[in-house]
Amino acid sequence: MAKTMRAVDIEGGTGPATALHIASIPRPSLEDAPNRALVRVKAFGLNRMDLLQREGHYPLPPQAPLTLGVEFSGVVQQVTNVDEDTETFKPGDEVFGLAYGGAYAEYIVASCKMLMPKPKELSFQQCAGIPEVWFTALQAIHLVGHYSAVSNESILWHAGASSVSIAGQQLIKALAPKASIFATARSDEKCDFCVEELGATAAFNASTDDWADKVLEATGGKGVDVIIDFVGAPYFAQNLKVAARDGRIVCLGMMGGPVLKGGENIGPLVFKRIRVQGSTLRSRDENYQGSLKQLFEKEVIPLLVDGKHTVHVEKVLPWEKIVEAHQLMESNATKGKIVCTID
Repeated sequence: MAKTMRAVDIEGGTGPATALHIASIPRPSLEDAPNRALVRVKAFGLNRMDLLQREGHYPLPPQAPLTLGVEFSGVVQQVTNVDEDTETFKPGDEVFGLAYGGAYAEYIVASCKMLMPKPKELSFQQCAGIPEVWFTALQAIHLVGHYSAVSNESILWHAGASSVSIAGQQLIKALAPKASIFATARSDEKCDFCVEELGATAAFNASTDDWADKVLEATGGKGVDVIIDFVGAPYFAQNLKVAARDGRIVCLGMMGGPVLKGGENIGPLVFKRIRVQGSTLRSRDENYQGSLKQLFEKEVIPLLVDGKHTVHVEKVLPWEKIVEAHQLMESNATKGKIVCTID
């Protein structure tokens, strides 16, 4: 096997989408690390963190390679010794999985703890857009948001047509069919998508509506039990306004910026006993990510296979069009995943 491979690189180390290009870099090797597999990548999914990393604004975990990309699908080429607590793979197995980085390349070395067999009912393109999205949604619902399906808690998903929110709305619909599910988006088309395609109770256009007042009106003034937020500072005060007593606000992104304008009233944090917690998945260790993988395999894969849950892929592009793919994500015009394929 050749010692080099093709991978997406960034001219100058960081830069705009136009700095992306395909270059030859050293192929990763398994070395002596246990529980590792070398995978020939067939497809990889794009995520917001890729844009931030490309621009030099994302703090990489120490074990992450410089090459972009955390989710992929492909075919196993080699495997190192696997311990008895880890699922075993062999050359030729079709898989998909999550990594700390390196998916924008012909080959990736991944932990067997984070690999999963590719269901025959799903394509390589679909599987490449699953791990980061669905794991993040599961993490937000169960491990951070402590969502109670038994209580039919209400939930609000910001950026409702983003991939994580698309997954999350489907998960809640399955967990608690009677629960109220709300979403915000920045166009009527995306709001209609959340209601008509995903089954949200209501969705509000954050560009034209006072979504906080709309949420309070829809809940009879009670507010929502759980809020999943990707926007950050611009929504902070309104999140406090619409959070119910003992509500949880899960902060997963800062698309609108991290700095508050000043003058925000934090009184509701105390008076309504609100808990605010931020989280990222990429910085978590393999055991934590592995627990999410097990939850995903138990609760989600059967529903994806039988079509009750859907992987919404907005566009599939050959990786030679990686510049176009990043520019499309930057446009905020998509509903669902952008996936690139490698021939």
